[in-house]
Amino acid sequence: MGLFDVFSNELIDIIEWVSDDHDIMVHRFERHKNEIKYGAKLIVREGQMAVFINEGKAEMHVDKDTFQAGDAFPPGTYTLETKNLPILSTLKGWKYGFESPFKAEVYFINTTRFTNQKWGTPNPIMLRDKEFGPVRLRAFGAYSLKIEDPALFLREVVGTDSQFTTEEISDELRNIIVTRFTDVLGESGIPVLDLAANYDELGKFVTERMGEEFKEYGLSLTKLLISNISLPPAVSEAMDKRSSMGILGNLNDYSQYQAAEAMAQAASNPGSMGSDAMAMGAGMAMAQQMAQNFQPQQQQQQQAPQAAAPAAAAPPPPPPALAFHVAVNGQTTGPFDMNTLQQQVQSGQLTRQSMVWKQGMAGWSQAGEVAELANLFAAVPPPPPPM
Repeated sequence: MGLFDVFSNELIDIIEWVSDDHDIMVHRFERHKNEIKYGAKLIVREGQMAVFINEGKAEMHVDKDTFQAGDAFPPGTYTLETKNLPILSTLKGWKYGFESPFKAEVYFINTTRFTNQKWGTPNPIMLRDKEFGPVRLRAFGAYSLKIEDPALFLREVVGTDSQFTTEEISDELRNIIVTRFTDVLGESGIPVLDLAANYDELGKFVTERMGEEFKEYGLSLTKLLISNISLPPAVSEAMDKRSSMGILGNLNDYSQYQAAEAMAQAASNPGSMGSDAMAMGAGMAMAQQMAQNFQPQQQQQQQAPQAAAPAAAAPPPPPPALAFHVAVNGQTTGPFDMNTLQQQVQSGQLTRQSMVWKQGMAGWSQAGEVAELANLFAAVPPPPPPM
């Protein structure tokens, strides 16, 4: 070390920290042998706080007697008081190898928000769902944190680390988040298919639940976001198939359409063994499908004859039987079918002069003049001539 370097270390210190690295949470000001001189100027910028460690303790000795900021300095410029007098303290330290025993350090605390910190479940979460039964879920997202109590964070977490980054505490915080998130998700009882509609509510509830735990480290959890809660691949694939079935609608129609498409493709490629086999298989599948479809239709026609059926599938209904009313002594009797009327003709109750009527006739007519009844009187001889 040259003579100029020796004397430059004895001059008044300008203590400040400027860095573009947003992952650094705490930075210790590097001073030769940690011997900050008396009257050093401390510059704390916006988004920072500083902790002055003098002879192993957090101090607040500045040139303002009314300063009441504890052991953490907010943004501003301060004059530090130590026992390290420029040049004199070094000369008096000859018995320590010209090294001052009065060590002083400044730790700069980054008080800005540390955003986009990732979290996720390393193993699936076992839950009981009302619709799917036991399921396993995975979840991941991001969170933001901030140093709330610099002195506490320095004592409980950082220690004497010269440069502390978010990576050094991310595993600890991630474990806390996953544990509390799993507990909240299990207690919520929200169905799996409704979780997506409750991401925001779950995130806010977990943030409130973990607030006190983060304060134990001197930190505050400002926001927790849930990016996704997913099912295992096998369950997701089954749900996709179920959704596909709902979109296809009538599977019978879809099967017939697929068979017809296969036959069309086979017909466009004649002469190949593959096309012939495909056409034969598609034809058999279509015939089997049509037979299955025809059987329920036939059963339905038997149970409900009044339902309309194809003309070629069943004969038309038989015509209604003939029935006539007979006028007897000014009274209407009947209706009588043809067998009953035949017996009345044979017994003489019904003659050619008897008045009859059936549905569709304009009025009453003599039985002998009705074409449908003419055959009834063919085997009956007319009355004998008078003696």
